[in-house]
Amino acid sequence: MNQMDRIYALHKVLAGARYPVPRRRLEERLECSPATIKRIIREMRDYLHAPIEYSREANGYFYADDARDTGSTGPAFELPGLWFNESEIVSLLVMDQLLAHTQPGFLDRDLAPVRRRLQTLLGSRQLGAGELGRRVRILRAAARPAGAHFRSVAGALLARQRLRIHYHGRASDRPGDREVSPQRLTHYRDNWYLDAWCHRAGGLRTFALDRIRSARALERKAKTLDDARLDAELGASYGIFSGPARAEAVLQFTPAAARWVADEQWHPQQQRRWLADGTLELRVPYARAEELIRDVLAHGPDCCVIAPQSLRTAVTERLAAAQARYQV
Repeated sequence: MNQMDRIYALHKVLAGARYPVPRRRLEERLECSPATIKRIIREMRDYLHAPIEYSREANGYFYADDARDTGSTGPAFELPGLWFNESEIVSLLVMDQLLAHTQPGFLDRDLAPVRRRLQTLLGSRQLGAGELGRRVRILRAAARPAGAHFRSVAGALLARQRLRIHYHGRASDRPGDREVSPQRLTHYRDNWYLDAWCHRAGGLRTFALDRIRSARALERKAKTLDDARLDAELGASYGIFSGPARAEAVLQFTPAAARWVADEQWHPQQQRRWLADGTLELRVPYARAEELIRDVLAHGPDCCVIAPQSLRTAVTERLAAAQARYQV
């Protein structure tokens, strides 16, 4: 138990006591020597203005204005601000660092005072606040910046307002204006997406935030879909290319690759089966094949598509096209 934890523990003991607490009991509760108890009390008096007094008759300490004297329902003194133990502070700073890496600049201005306070608390406990940034690495693969309109999109989403967006999709390579009702923000494979009801298309669509060229909240209430429908339409198939599952891929991985793939979740409804020779068979529902094909190809010779035939043919054609580019 370090100094700040002992201050917190001492406060809890004194705040909950109706009579002076003997010094020996404080030593046991705080796991420290008489000299340390005196030092902690002195620091609480000097820096936190804690009204701790000593009773010679009871050889114990108490808060001067507690319920024992005033007849109130609780102590007049409380520790200032929010108090966390070491593990809670570290967890909060790790979460803050993750947010900073996930969306650089987002909420930086709003969270800066909280971040400084947490770092001060962590530094006061001699845990090395500056070490966290050096010792915790968050690596992002193929991440794209969320763009300048993250805050506008998030604000409209929470306020349940419609958005007018100018969107340039990669697949169509055509820009256009859309009026959408935001439903969810999705962070998938280090990139941000907006799941929204598109009023022009009359259905749910997924928009990459980095392809939104402008976003303006409208004075119209957003159309809201219930969670069950969103889960059914957006979470029923493989990857970000959502929609109701139309097929099930049957993939087989070599024993060497299976040691990694067995612990991965490609889809919440996936099914795994081990074959006698150590091969892993993975069944994955999907609606569109583009992303699934890329993941299959990433495993090279360690993955074989067993079914359906359409997916097997698509992967075979991609492999043949790749091989053709290397032929002299």
